[in-house]
Amino acid sequence: MLALRLPPEIETRLDELAKRTGRSKSYYAREAIIEYIGDLEDLYLAEERLIANRAGKSQSIPLEEVMKRYDVEG
Repeated sequence: MLALRLPPEIETRLDELAKRTGRSKSYYAREAIIEYIGDLEDLYLAEERLIANRAGKSQSIPLEEVMKRYDVEG
């Protein structure tokens, strides 16, 4: 179970969308979270990798090498 507070203007927009489409507000909240969580995970992973790279704990691979490795034409 999840309870969250939304800014009044977002709550109003969500309410109106639900009324217009006949779907529940929970449906749209769930869909938005499902859509957005992957982006957030990617962002945090990229930040972790950048920090590790800058700290010398990992190395980057030049784009040309990646393209050659996976036989991609540029």
